[in-house]
Amino acid sequence: MELNLIYNPDLFVLDEKYLFNLMTIRRAFSKAYASYRQAMDDAFSREMHTLIMSWRKLTSNVKNWGYLKRVRRVVKVAFTDKYLLYTNVTISVSLSALGDSLEQSYELYVKEQKEYDAKRTLNMAFSGSAVGVLCHYWYKILDKFIVGKTADMVIKKLLLDQLIFSPIMIMTFFGSLALLEDNPLQNFKEEVRDKFLTLYTAEWMVWPPAQVINFYFLPTRYRVLYDNIISLGYDIYSSQVKHNKSLKTMTKQSENGKKSS
Repeated sequence: MELNLIYNPDLFVLDEKYLFNLMTIRRAFSKAYASYRQAMDDAFSREMHTLIMSWRKLTSNVKNWGYLKRVRRVVKVAFTDKYLLYTNVTISVSLSALGDSLEQSYELYVKEQKEYDAKRTLNMAFSGSAVGVLCHYWYKILDKFIVGKTADMVIKKLLLDQLIFSPIMIMTFFGSLALLEDNPLQNFKEEVRDKFLTLYTAEWMVWPPAQVINFYFLPTRYRVLYDNIISLGYDIYSSQVKHNKSLKTMTKQSENGKKSS
């Protein structure tokens, strides 16, 4: 069987013309695209230049810009390892006092309280200092032994934080305040008996989602700051629970009911 190969010059010429047309179209498209990219780059450069000049003009008009730079340097130094403990305690003290002040302002507004109790705010600030020290060292220990930001590491930190540290922190909260009251041991026992479960339940509602962000995104040095910002509302609630006498009354009534039965 023979295979005859026939050369067709016309077909070959058509193919050459077709390829030539394709190359011409491609070169034209490449040239047009390059021109488009250049125009876009020029427009972007002009916009960025305008934005930078506007920002410089704005910042040049800001008074005391040097003061803001100094504040920034102070903040940067405050979160170094050398001063981090003092920074964390200061943050905890300040926001604990602020939380109690806001709670007392509300109580005065709704007439649950006759006058502002400055001693109560100072006591809450003292408690904040104790909690701040605990939080500082807790996060250091936690990040030292559980390294990484994978999902399983975050879950481990979250469970340890809720199951171990939260009860310790609540007990520290009640204990530090009891030291400033009459009959500290008796008051501590009553506070834990009457109010521990209330605060611990609130801990499970507030902190798990907040701590996922804390453990996954933030470095160790900013954890206490983040905690205190989030817990400002929780501090208000803690102050309300701590100074809510109705909880003790309810507990005593239930105990009397059990005894009478």
